[in-house]
Amino acid sequence: MTKTKKYVRILKARYESSWYADKIGEVFELTGETVSFYDVRVPGVGRLVNVEDAELIVTEKRPAKVGERILIVDDELGTYNNGQIHKVHKCVSASSDNNEHIVTDAGFVFWTSEYEVIVNNEVKNEEDDEVEIDLDAMGYDELIEHGEAVMRAISLRSYGEGYKQGKFDADMEATYMRKPEKTAQERRDEIVEQAKADVSGLLKRDIGHDHEFIVNTEKRTVVVLRKLRGCTNIVRRGIAKAAPDDCFNVHIGEAIALHRALGLEVPDEYLNAPQPTEVRVGDVVECGSLKDVRHVKVVADGEYIGTGLDKAAISSIAVTRHLRRIIDDSRTEVGE
Repeated sequence: MTKTKKYVRILKARYESSWYADKIGEVFELTGETVSFYDVRVPGVGRLVNVEDAELIVTEKRPAKVGERILIVDDELGTYNNGQIHKVHKCVSASSDNNEHIVTDAGFVFWTSEYEVIVNNEVKNEEDDEVEIDLDAMGYDELIEHGEAVMRAISLRSYGEGYKQGKFDADMEATYMRKPEKTAQERRDEIVEQAKADVSGLLKRDIGHDHEFIVNTEKRTVVVLRKLRGCTNIVRRGIAKAAPDDCFNVHIGEAIALHRALGLEVPDEYLNAPQPTEVRVGDVVECGSLKDVRHVKVVADGEYIGTGLDKAAISSIAVTRHLRRIIDDSRTEVGE
């Protein structure tokens, strides 16, 4: 019988204080479960997931067939793709099992060692299915003993799923499922880093195509042109445009535009990233009074500014006292 593994995908978080509130869509290996919680393998202390907030995924480690879904568990190009689910479009066999690979509907290539095949239903224990209790064949003493064992099991199950489970749920909620809330700036920083890794991973996977990124900071747009490799023919394009009141970030824009150019769903965190709250060197900010509003680039203290009005030191009065909002935190020229 093929060996199976179980994973848990986070679908939602019933409580904002849950440790997985910012991990929607991520997949974790299952280590145990109760009536109300999944126990998953993650670093740190928060390891319990409410069953109502997640879905159970059962996999088999074997080469996939066309039409089957696969779960990426060991991406050789990095951890970006781990946890993603793809549908197999084509299977390619080579000289050995280690060289076999599949092509997904989106055109991505994965080796057999990088994925596990998702099975629709959990595999039943065949040995248990074969064991049947024949009550008619039992003697009187055996029936009494069997009946007492059944009643003990029912009592234990009732206790375990009643009082004990209720107390367990309360203890877990109070002890393990709370963590300090991240600030809007910390969350935005994470999303920007995720966008950079996202773009890098998608480009590596999109074999056979070239990608041209066109950034217009004035119009606050990013356009991606997806072309056949070595050709000028545009296969598909993706466009991202920052809303008038949003802070523009080229990294988030590139991730959104590339997802659209590849025909992929754009992650919600890119579309609803929190606005920055901390001014940093390299940001473009709007500052000044109601009658004198100007856009300036924030530079380090001591850097030569010159006679122009397009720069301001980070500790200057313009930035510390007359700041209106941050309009661009891409910081592409300062290596961030």
